[in-house]
Amino acid sequence: MSLAFVGDAVQSLYMRTAVAAADGGKTGAQHKEVTKAVNAVAQAAASARISPLFSEREADIFRRARNCHIQTSAKHAERAEYRRASGLEAVFGFLYLTGQTERLARFLGMAAEEEEQC
Repeated sequence: MSLAFVGDAVQSLYMRTAVAAADGGKTGAQHKEVTKAVNAVAQAAASARISPLFSEREADIFRRARNCHIQTSAKHAERAEYRRASGLEAVFGFLYLTGQTERLARFLGMAAEEEEQC
């Protein structure tokens, strides 16, 4: 779950940077924009799009984080969505900590794409 903790921060920073660079508006509006993408429901949907591209190692990390005993739950997400979101965050954390920045940027971009289309 430590990987998911880092991955959540990485995705948050990525989205905050993208929103601030594109918008430059009020921080309250920027925060709302970021929370549309960095939440369990959006992350679970992104995991469905991204997971077919996972390497064997990434798929293993995703599975282990998804199946980890989680004490907390998301306010507006089903338990299964929260687990898939945790799996995706763990993959983001793994890629960040292992210095795989190009792959990480690709996955973060894919996760953000769906939100832009909505």
